[in-house]
Amino acid sequence: MKAAGGTLVGIGLPGIFVKLLDSENRAFAAQLRPDGRPRIPPGQHAVRALTPMGGIAGPQDMANWKLQVSGEVDNPLSLNIRGLKQLFQVDLTCDVHCVTGWTLLDSKWRGIQVTEIMDLAKIKKSARFVIFEAHAGYTSNISISEAGKQNVILAHRFFGNELSREHGAPVRALVPDRYFYKSAKWLQGIRFSAIDEPGYYERGGWSNSADPWKEERFDES
Repeated sequence: MKAAGGTLVGIGLPGIFVKLLDSENRAFAAQLRPDGRPRIPPGQHAVRALTPMGGIAGPQDMANWKLQVSGEVDNPLSLNIRGLKQLFQVDLTCDVHCVTGWTLLDSKWRGIQVTEIMDLAKIKKSARFVIFEAHAGYTSNISISEAGKQNVILAHRFFGNELSREHGAPVRALVPDRYFYKSAKWLQGIRFSAIDEPGYYERGGWSNSADPWKEERFDES
């Protein structure tokens, strides 16, 4: 569904942003997504606002911010915030799930699909993983197949406003179908890799695959 200035991608039901009671949580959990999975994954409880989850915030010098795109690509890129916003934009409504147990229903974001970056950078056939590189050495990793989903974006707006510093300004990754630690804040680079490189939380014992519907919270190996 096309919208002015971008594509509207709907994940979940629009317009619901309230504090939910247990009975309401059970009702939403009983709803199914288009892929047949319950809307609220096992062990999750819906909340009314995005919780700041800490981390070391990046500098707020927008004039000098750049996103470096590197690795298994034929066309490495360096994009400033203006250049990023000149790319094709999408508006995304989705549910996000934190490994600590909260789920935010119908969060609203604006940004650029990672597939747009993949096309511009001309990724090589050897690229199998995407490494999100953030401030202070934080990284997270997803497979190239996950990165190719329409709902995986680089977000710079949240509920109609510029992304706040506590939530990852100027740009953060957004990977709605994985636990939220995959959605790296204060993004500085995207590196395409032939091999998997577990990120900060993954190296600390959290699940590398991080599927909320399988409750993949911890590394079971």
